[in-house]
Amino acid sequence: MIQTNHTSKASPRFRMLTEDQVERITRASFEILEKVGFKVLHAGVRNMLESAGAVISNESVKIPEFIVRGCIATSPKGWTLYDRQGNRSMEVAGRNSYYGTSTASPRTKDALTGEYHETRVEDLIRAARIADSLENIDWVMPMGSVQDVSAKAADLHEFYATVTNTIKPIVFLAYSPRGTELIYDMAAEVVGGADILREKPFLVLYPEPISPLIMPEAVAERILIAADRFLPQMMGPAIQPGATGPVTMAGAVAQGVAESLFCVVVAQLRRPGCPVGLGCNFGIFDMAQALMSIGAPEMSLALAAQAEVAQSLGLPTWGLAGGTDAKCLDAQAGAEATYHILAQGLAGLNLIHDVGYMDMSMACAVEQLVMSNDVIGMTKRLLGGFEVSDEQLALDVISQVGPGGHFLQQRHTMTHFRKALWQTKVFTRQPFETWKDGGSKDVEARVREQIRHTLDTHQPVALSDSIITQIQQIKTEGEKELISR
Repeated sequence: MIQTNHTSKASPRFRMLTEDQVERITRASFEILEKVGFKVLHAGVRNMLESAGAVISNESVKIPEFIVRGCIATSPKGWTLYDRQGNRSMEVAGRNSYYGTSTASPRTKDALTGEYHETRVEDLIRAARIADSLENIDWVMPMGSVQDVSAKAADLHEFYATVTNTIKPIVFLAYSPRGTELIYDMAAEVVGGADILREKPFLVLYPEPISPLIMPEAVAERILIAADRFLPQMMGPAIQPGATGPVTMAGAVAQGVAESLFCVVVAQLRRPGCPVGLGCNFGIFDMAQALMSIGAPEMSLALAAQAEVAQSLGLPTWGLAGGTDAKCLDAQAGAEATYHILAQGLAGLNLIHDVGYMDMSMACAVEQLVMSNDVIGMTKRLLGGFEVSDEQLALDVISQVGPGGHFLQQRHTMTHFRKALWQTKVFTRQPFETWKDGGSKDVEARVREQIRHTLDTHQPVALSDSIITQIQQIKTEGEKELISR
């Protein structure tokens, strides 16, 4: 036998759809774009699409397949995100999975008391500091929609609170086109200029059209602003099967792909080659409660299928995991977070957001984020697989120890155990007596202890005083401008 000099790695993954099913959903999405079309409320976008060959009737826009195919062809098949110091952080492409925080909730479950209250700027500061410390949280969104400042300028406060308290890449929501521009101005100051920001982007815009099949003027404008700056954006239509999309998963996915592709077309016609992602959200409409569930199993079913369509087109993907419909850190919170974190990691979604949601996405909770950090750690350990090589097979070590021996004193064990064996931060592995003597603490108590310890000891890498002054000035003057409109 000839054995090549080859080291292999065993790693799990799964496919949701067959190739034929991917093709059928893709073709259905093209048909939605060409036969049903979008209601587009931005006159400039309608004109741009008409010039490209789309069929326009008042606000209705129908896009032939050749236009969509052309825009897919000009879209990058992935992009790199950096941290705010310019270090390469994430390769958003293929099946690389990265987990990020929740966002945009009107309420917060207080990190220290567990009480629910309206989201405040101080909650976002605290959440960003905690997220910065968590080794399995790869990127950050502002954890909530702040209610203690003017709604017209809330996005400026949310970005400022986040960028000053974490070094990690940021995905952001903006509430107006001008707010989008001001956030980009702040980001440019952070890295030393707009050209550097474009070369090494550390933030991603998250524009959301309205399902079903509506492109609001302000959303279209935000897409154009990001495209003009050649900065990454992840399209984010949000479909509730049975309410704002078909109740069947195949139909919901086809509509979601169509809505996301429409956003991609707008960006690519504006600036061919600008970085985009083919994202979509699926919040499951609970027919008994008439509310959206983020714990239902169908959510990951639809997201995994939508991601396979996006992967077949070579475009980055968007997930939603690590949240729960539960109101406290109980078994439901752990089960729902674990199910979706694992399922979407196995499906190879790229940017998986909303780790830390509670109460059906109506509240952000740092305690859910900290617990899910451990779940993500386990998932990354599973997805990382293990190496199969002479060193890892350890036949010499097994031979040396022999029958009845042990491996604790072997140098091989000391060399490899930290990488080979994952360690938990908040789940208990203590003997019962030790656990009882320590106060019989449950997961919630241990999570809260970790939060307090982190807030006492972890200091994110600080921005310089001059940068702080500059971005504070942009925020202050921008707020005055937005409020006066």
